[in-house]
Amino acid sequence: MYKNNILNVFGKYTSYLFIFTIRIYQFFSAFFPAKCRFSPTCSTYMVQSIEKHGVIKGTISGTVRICKCHPFHPGGYDPVK
Repeated sequence: MYKNNILNVFGKYTSYLFIFTIRIYQFFSAFFPAKCRFSPTCSTYMVQSIEKHGVIKGTISGTVRICKCHPFHPGGYDPVK
């Protein structure tokens, strides 16, 4: 019981750290032209994915999305599933 509680707290704070890092990136990226081909943007997708699926699955899902963000992909609306 105690071990599961520690893991839950660790996972929660790890996700906060990841999301905080992404928010810093979003703050500074506002000063540059938008380049993302998707809606929501890749960084917003990553935050939503971490909030919905947790740090590990959310980061994997967000990384797959970032890998699709290239000139040969049409982009478009791609919500977190």
